[in-house]
Amino acid sequence: MYLELNFIAFVLFVLGILGIVFNRTNLILILMSIEVILLAVSLNFVIFSFVLHSIIGQIFSIFVLTVAAAESAIGLSIMVAFYKIKGSISIRTLNLLKG
Repeated sequence: MYLELNFIAFVLFVLGILGIVFNRTNLILILMSIEVILLAVSLNFVIFSFVLHSIIGQIFSIFVLTVAAAESAIGLSIMVAFYKIKGSISIRTLNLLKG
């Protein structure tokens, strides 16, 4: 049973990596791919906490989900502010920033 859950977490992680690699132009999809990667890591923490009969993995999972929520909120707010200034959220327009 744990092997199937680990395989699901592995597939989620690989899908997140592939989403970042193959989609380098849309910032929203990159942010969603990062969230999928963080959810896969969180699922791995929970699975290994069940395997090892420890609650530490579940506690780390809650921390990872908290950081993921904060990261997505900050990322989305930066994207909204950037869209108001430039009118686009493409990666190509981000490369034109000075600084």
